[in-house]
Amino acid sequence: MVDHISSFAIVSLILFPLIGSLLTLLTSNIVSTRNVGIVFSVTTFATTIFLWGSYDYTNPYFVWDPTVTSFLKETGYMFYADGISLLFVALTSFLIPICLLSIQGTVDREKEYTSALLLLQCFIHCIFLIPHVFLFYIFFESVLIPMYFIIGVMGSRPRRIYAAYMLVLYTLFGSVPMLFAIIYMYTVFGTFDYFQLVICLNSSDCLISIDTKRLLWLAFFMGFAVKVPMVPFHIWLPEAHVEAPTAGSVILAGILLKIGTYGFLRYSIPFFKEASLYFSPLVYIFSCIAIVYTSLTTLRQIDLKKIVAYSSVAHMGYVTMGLFSLNSTGMAGAILIMISHGFVSSALFLCIGVVYDRYKTRIYKYYSGIAQFMPAFTIIFLIFTMANLGLPGTSSFPGEFLVILGTFEVNILAAVVAVFGTILSAAYALWMFNRVSFGALKSTYLNTLNDLNLREFLFLLPLLLCTIFFGVYPDFILDTIQYDLDWILTQHLKIPTFLDSDKVTLTRLMSPEFKQVLENPEEGNNMVEVLACLKQYFFQHKKGCPGKLATTYSSYHTLELFVDTYYLKYKKYTTLSNGGSMRTLANYTKCQC
Repeated sequence: MVDHISSFAIVSLILFPLIGSLLTLLTSNIVSTRNVGIVFSVTTFATTIFLWGSYDYTNPYFVWDPTVTSFLKETGYMFYADGISLLFVALTSFLIPICLLSIQGTVDREKEYTSALLLLQCFIHCIFLIPHVFLFYIFFESVLIPMYFIIGVMGSRPRRIYAAYMLVLYTLFGSVPMLFAIIYMYTVFGTFDYFQLVICLNSSDCLISIDTKRLLWLAFFMGFAVKVPMVPFHIWLPEAHVEAPTAGSVILAGILLKIGTYGFLRYSIPFFKEASLYFSPLVYIFSCIAIVYTSLTTLRQIDLKKIVAYSSVAHMGYVTMGLFSLNSTGMAGAILIMISHGFVSSALFLCIGVVYDRYKTRIYKYYSGIAQFMPAFTIIFLIFTMANLGLPGTSSFPGEFLVILGTFEVNILAAVVAVFGTILSAAYALWMFNRVSFGALKSTYLNTLNDLNLREFLFLLPLLLCTIFFGVYPDFILDTIQYDLDWILTQHLKIPTFLDSDKVTLTRLMSPEFKQVLENPEEGNNMVEVLACLKQYFFQHKKGCPGKLATTYSSYHTLELFVDTYYLKYKKYTTLSNGGSMRTLANYTKCQC
C-alpha cells in the first residue's frame, strides 16, 4: 500500500518527462530549452530518490487507477514498482540529466534533441512501472520513435538513416512473435494483468501445455534477444552506436539494452519457469559465443565507438548467463552488471565524445599521447577502463563475480568460458587505453588538446562516483533486489493434505482440518499454505471460474506480498478485513465462496 504522496510521486515519474518534452518544444530560445530540460529531468531524478529512500522491500508500491471506466479496470491499479523496477527507473532518471548536460553547445537542433530525450525517458519509465503485458509491449516498441529521431536526424554521418532503419526493423520484427504470444495468452486466460498471468501460467491446473509454454517462451525470447542484443541478433547495435550522437549512444548502451534483459527477468522467467530451465543450455551457448566472439571482434576494431559497442554485447552475455542460471546468486550478479554497465559504458561513450570534440574523428590511429596535455581526462578514462574490464573496487567486479559463481553451480563449462572472457576484456580495454593515452603526441592536434572543461567534468563526475561507490558497497543494490528475486525464483509448496486436489471445493474448505486452522491462525506454515489456497479460490470465484487454481507459495514473505496485491485488487475486501488479519482473510474468503 502507498500513501497519496508516494502515489503522486510514482505518477510524476511518467508525467514530468512528458510535460518537460512538450514544454521544451514551446521554448523560444536555447537558454530556456536547457533550463526546462534540466529542471524536469533533475526533478524526476529527485522523485526517484525519494521513492527509493522510502521504499519498504516487503511492500511494493501500487497506484490505483482513479477512473472507473479505465482500460485498467480489470486490475484496479495503474502502476507497480518494486525494488527491481525502482532500480532501473533510478538508472534512467540518473542518465537523462547527464545526457542533457553533455549535448549543450555540441549539437545543432538542441531543442528537438532535448524533447526526444525526455519523451524517451517517459516511455522507458512506463516499461518499468506498468504491470500490464500489452501496455508493456506498446511502450517496448514506442521507444523506437524517439530513438529513430535521435539516430536518423541528429546523427552527423551519411549512414545515419541506414543505422536508424536497422534499429527499427531488427527490433520491430523481432518483437512480432512476442505480440502473437501475448494475444494468445489473453485468449486463454482473458487478462493482460501481469500478476494474474504469473499465477495462471504457474498453476498446477494451467490451461496451457508444457510444449505450448515452450513455444511462448521462444516468442518472448525473440523479442528480448534482439533488444539485448544477443549474438546472432546484434548486427544493428555497432552500426547504431557509430551513427548516433554521443548522448544517443549513452541512452542506447546505458538504458535501452537493459530493456531486453529486464524483459527476461520480469516476464520470461516468472511466466515460463520450466521453459526457462529447459532452454537455459541454449542461452548459455549464445552467451558464451557473445562473450568470446564479440571480445575477439572488439580487438579488430579501429573505431573507438565500435570498440565500446562490441564490448557491450560481451557484457550483456554475462547478464543473460547470470539470469538463466536461475539461482539468486547469478541473477543478483546479472542485475549488478546491468546497473554497472549503465554507468561504465555511458561514461566511456562520453569520454569518446570528449576527445571527438577535439579530434573530430573516432579512428584510433589518429590518437596517441593525450595524457601529456589532458591529465585529468586520462585519469578518469583510466578508471572507467579498469571498470570495463572488471577490476576489483569498481562496480563491474561484484556483478561478474556473482554471475560466474552462480553459473558455476549449474554449468561449469559456461563458467570457465566466462572467466576466459574477463581475460579478453582486459586485452581490448587496456589496448584501447594505451593506444589513446600514451605514445608520441601527433603535432596536428597540439592546438586543440585542452583538458576537461567544467561542463565535461560535471557530467563525468557522477558516473565516476557511482562506479566506485557500487564497487565498494554493492549491498546497496543487493538489499534492494533480494526480496524481489526471492519472489521471482519462488517454487510452489506442496498443497496441504486436505486441499490436495485439482480443484478446491467448498466441501474441502468446510472440512474439520480447515476449521482447526481458523481456530489457530498462527500455526505457521500450515496456515500460510491454507491461506494461499484460499486466496486462489477467491480469485477464481470472482472471475467466474472457481476451482481452477490451487496455487501456494514458498515463503511467508511471498505470501505477504501477494496479500498486499490482493488487498489492492479489491477495495471492498480491504474494508471488510479491518486491516487484513489472517483470520478475517480466511473467514471472508469462506463467506464469498
